[in-house]
Amino acid sequence: MPQRNSLQASIEALFFLLLWLSVLVIGEVGKDFSNCLGFFYDEIPPVTRINAAGFQPICQRYKNQYHFATLYHRQHRTPLFSAYRLSSADGKRPQPTWMYEAQLAFSHASPEMKPFSKHVDQNVVESQAVLDDYRNSSFTKGHLNPSLHQRTAENRKATFTLTNVVPQHKGSNSGPWNVLENEVLRKYKTFCEGFMYVVTGVMPYKSAEARWINNRVSVPEYMWSAYCCPAYRSDLPKSEQQFFPTYAAVGRNDPNSGEEIVPVNVKAKAAVRGYDVRRMPLETLEGILAERLAIQISLFDGNCQTKRLLVS
Repeated sequence: MPQRNSLQASIEALFFLLLWLSVLVIGEVGKDFSNCLGFFYDEIPPVTRINAAGFQPICQRYKNQYHFATLYHRQHRTPLFSAYRLSSADGKRPQPTWMYEAQLAFSHASPEMKPFSKHVDQNVVESQAVLDDYRNSSFTKGHLNPSLHQRTAENRKATFTLTNVVPQHKGSNSGPWNVLENEVLRKYKTFCEGFMYVVTGVMPYKSAEARWINNRVSVPEYMWSAYCCPAYRSDLPKSEQQFFPTYAAVGRNDPNSGEEIVPVNVKAKAAVRGYDVRRMPLETLEGILAERLAIQISLFDGNCQTKRLLVS
C-alpha cells in the first residue's frame, strides 16, 4: 500500500506539472525549458505547482547561445526566478547595454534578446518592463543572475536583460545581498569542482495590495537564492560542512517588513539597516516558499544528493 500511494503521488505531481506547462504562453521563448535544461541540476527544472496564469519560461539567448533560464511573470513584469551555472568571471563587469525579450511582445520575433532603442515599440512596453519604469524611481535594477557569477564577456552581457531584473533597494543590492553573492562565489572557487547550480528568485508581498513602480512593475518584499554543488571537496573544514552540497538564503528588500522570516540587525550601519540576509538550509527556504507563494517547490532534484569529488 505505501508503494501504491507513492506512485499515485508521483503521477499526481506529474499531472499538475504538465497542466501548468500546457497552459503557458506558447512561443519560441518556450512553453517549457527544453532548450536550456543544462542550467538546472540533473537537467530537471524546479518542480512546482504554480497557478500558471501569466508565467513564461524563457531560455535567455544572446549572440546565438543560451546563457541561463528565467521563469517570467508577465503581469508583474518581473521574473519569479532565474537559474544558471555559476562560474568565475574572466574579466571586468561590462558596461551595461540593457536588453528586452522580443518574443514576449511578438511571438514570431527572433529568439535573441534585443537592446533597447531610443523609441520603444508599444507592444514591448505592454509585454514587459522597460527602462522608463526604473527612471526616477527609488529602486535599482537588481539582477537575479548577477554578472559577477558569469565567466565570459558574452555570459556577463547576457545578464543585462530586464527579464532578469527586479526592483531592488540600493541598501540591499549594494549591501548585504552583494555580500551574499560574493560569499557564494568564494565558496564555489574554494570548495566546488565542476558546476555550481544556482536558482535565485523573489517573494512578493503577502498582503493583497502589491507594491509597484510606475504602476507597472511589481516590487518584491524578499529576495531568495539557493545553490547546489554536487561535486565538492571531501576535506571541507568543519565550519564549511553545513554549506554543502546545498545552502540557501533570504534577503530583505523592505527595511520596514516584519521579522518573521529575516530578523533585523539593529546594530548594522544606517545605510544597510533592515536589508539583512538570513542564511539557511535548502529545506528551510523551500518551506518558506511553500507558505509565502502557496506552491510546493523542489529547487534541486533529490536535494542535490549525488556524488562528491574525493580529493587526496
